Amino acid sequence: MKKKILVIHTGGTISMMEDPTGSVIPGSENPLVAQTSQLESMAELYVIEPFHLPSPHVTPREMMELKLIIENEYSSHGVEGVVITHGTDTLEETAYFLDLTVKAPIPIVVTGAMRSSNEIGADGLYNLMSSIRVASSEDAIDKGVLVVLNDEIHTAKNVTKTHTSNVSTFQSPQYGPIGIVTKRGVVFHHSPTYKECYNINGISNKVSLIKAYAGLDSSLFHAIKELDYDGVVVEALGQGNLPPASVEGIKALIEKNIPVVLVSRCFNGIAQDIYGYEGGGKDLRDHGVIFSNGLNGQKARLKLLIALSHTKDIEEIRDIFTH
Repeated sequence: MKKKILVIHTGGTISMMEDPTGSVIPGSENPLVAQTSQLESMAELYVIEPFHLPSPHVTPREMMELKLIIENEYSSHGVEGVVITHGTDTLEETAYFLDLTVKAPIPIVVTGAMRSSNEIGADGLYNLMSSIRVASSEDAIDKGVLVVLNDEIHTAKNVTKTHTSNVSTFQSPQYGPIGIVTKRGVVFHHSPTYKECYNINGISNKVSLIKAYAGLDSSLFHAIKELDYDGVVVEALGQGNLPPASVEGIKALIEKNIPVVLVSRCFNGIAQDIYGYEGGGKDLRDHGVIFSNGLNGQKARLKLLIALSHTKDIEEIRDIFTH
């Protein structure tokens, strides 16, 4: 019996076309909608298109809209799985937002494409087909939100875009994919060990993301404080260190009860409180900086946004970031 799968189209390269000048632009119609009939043998498909946006235009407001759509369609129409097509630039952020907030216990798969629909070697329709297969798989249940492209299945928490144009751009540094899509079926070889979900009704806080560099001082942190931001994520150097000139600004934020979350700007590894010199990880933790357990900067920012919608207690936020 075919599964009832909700397909949500949101825009992105997967829904765009290349014009005669070589520019990739949205068309008057989403070509994937016209191709839905080719997929009806795979599942009972229910297709909606709540918005049609390039992914740099997607904000937490649209992510929240997707969360509410999924929960409503699960409770009202009994959908058994969800596939979301999305632009690749912010795909990992939308996937992780949904992973942290959606309460429906069904497979949710986010996919996209690196080549527009009329380019030679277009990967959109194939990725959509693979995603429907994963969303229909019993083995995909209880694995959190998944990202499926190029025959690989990744967790929303670990996956990231690693190349500007390559079709194999989505990778999970350190961990790799948790499964693959083959001609014969969907095969999982790993499973997430921890699932977290936060009950939020909206996103209204402001969280900044700063990338550390040699010579970073406190001016940006003081500006963030004056602009009444609610939180800051810093992509620190190495294992979690900052130039000493930035420490004063970090302390000023913490004294104002503004949480400062630290991740590493490195591609692999996690930020830790190892070094005890001024600006070192141990020094920063002693000042009250919160260390994140392996997230990249953009995902830590989303998690802090969600955490602030859930609680304003700094110690509770600190505990949230231990997972």
